[in-house]
Amino acid sequence: MKKLIINADDFGYSRGVNHGIIDCHQQGVLTSTTFMSNMPGAEHAVRLAKENPDLGVGVHLVLTCDRPMLDTHRTIVDVNGVFRSLSFYKGAFTIDYEEVYAEWKAQIEAFLSYGLTPTHLDSHHHVNSFGGIPQVFLTLAKEYGLPVRNNMDVPPGFKTTDSFSYLIENALKDGEALDTLFEESDSVEVMCHPAYLDKKLMATSSFTYPRVDEVEFLTHPEIIRLLKSRSDIELTTYKGI
Repeated sequence: MKKLIINADDFGYSRGVNHGIIDCHQQGVLTSTTFMSNMPGAEHAVRLAKENPDLGVGVHLVLTCDRPMLDTHRTIVDVNGVFRSLSFYKGAFTIDYEEVYAEWKAQIEAFLSYGLTPTHLDSHHHVNSFGGIPQVFLTLAKEYGLPVRNNMDVPPGFKTTDSFSYLIENALKDGEALDTLFEESDSVEVMCHPAYLDKKLMATSSFTYPRVDEVEFLTHPEIIRLLKSRSDIELTTYKGI
């Protein structure tokens, strides 16, 4: 049986994001999400997670959005104490990786403090794949015994999917696309970002209206019918691989 994880990033970003994710889980084919401990919608997301125990919830480690959990950083924040932007990490950069470790450990511990059990680790903006950050990411995955997203070179000994897909509209559009998705893989994670637009999202994210399209896609009757009709594919979470 092939294993398909449909994971929504950014759970906890805002109430609009949270509601979009939950609708895609309750009314559509979304199986999994990852939680941002440092964002204003975090407590709202926790309540929704506890109300939807079948939804797999991992930790979406943040280094490029809003403010950190800790106030002791010097190299991963700007002069105002806000996380540096993604563009900072796309060039040559110098940071104290101990700060990354401390911050991400604080984010994981914050998640655990809510009484939730994480299914896996990934990161916002794929920052876990930049520079020396993968070493920090894998150190924490090993420390907490968690699977990781397959968006980087994952060494032996770490649990992950066989492959990872960025675009739900291409990966899940029809039966032929599904066949291609699993051509060389027994387990696949497909990433998505469904949300309803609210003030927080509109004011702070460059990725907005496509999120509403993703809600429509993931709850569309034809997409639900397509995936439910495939006896060779199981919709699951990281717990199921």
